[in-house]
Amino acid sequence: MSTDNVVEIQNLSFAYPSGRKVLSNIDLAIPRGKVIGIMGQSGCGKTTLLRMIGGALRPSQGDVRVFGTSLRGMSQRQIYALRRRMSMLFQFGALFTDMSSFENVAFQMREHTTLDEALIRDLALMKLHAVGLRGAEHLMPSELSGGMARRVALARAIALDPELMMYDEPFAGLDPISLGVIGQLIRKLNDALGATSIIVTHDIQESLKIVDYIYFVADGRVIAEGSAEQVKASLEPYVHQFVWGEADGPVPFHYPARDYVADLLGSPGA
Repeated sequence: MSTDNVVEIQNLSFAYPSGRKVLSNIDLAIPRGKVIGIMGQSGCGKTTLLRMIGGALRPSQGDVRVFGTSLRGMSQRQIYALRRRMSMLFQFGALFTDMSSFENVAFQMREHTTLDEALIRDLALMKLHAVGLRGAEHLMPSELSGGMARRVALARAIALDPELMMYDEPFAGLDPISLGVIGQLIRKLNDALGATSIIVTHDIQESLKIVDYIYFVADGRVIAEGSAEQVKASLEPYVHQFVWGEADGPVPFHYPARDYVADLLGSPGA
């Protein structure tokens, strides 16, 4: 594995026990210090990739290497130790609903360190300050707007200064202002922490503003990759349709069905 890459995935395939194949012959690399986007329509296998990198799922074929170490054959104890160096921002935040914003951020420090409470307090407030919500430390998740909740979740995700950050649809359900704020926070925090970030998303316009490189996934395969400029100029039909939001293309507007006229004139249930 190159020392310049935090994650390397080689010839990776994954299928569930039922036989449904999700990923097929995936090859990609996540360079140190960069923000990498993994894009594609819902259900194409993006989140499954994140779960493979985090060790929650094992490949059916191929290899995943994180921080120079193959996850193949790792014990659960070894995977837990590896996860100390990474963090995840879950879709919709996944805050603990019975804990305040402050307690959500402090939780990881109490769980995984032996720091005293005075230092935990200072560090938790610093993380909340970094996302602009130090003044909301006392608020419960039910009192936060969607954008604020996502920012508290981001403060929690960076609580232990992870080397690798993974974001699962960080822009889902946000208004335009909150979406822009979260996008810029992801970029600024990545650079400030000297971290590496992977963003799984189908929000193309916001992502193109902050990522260094993009992998496009369709039907479980990487079908295109490149910089934001290369993606915008791509002539690959799927990428072009996805970037410009066209109704018809490789991803059709109509779900496969019988002939329309025959369906309308045919007998019920035919």
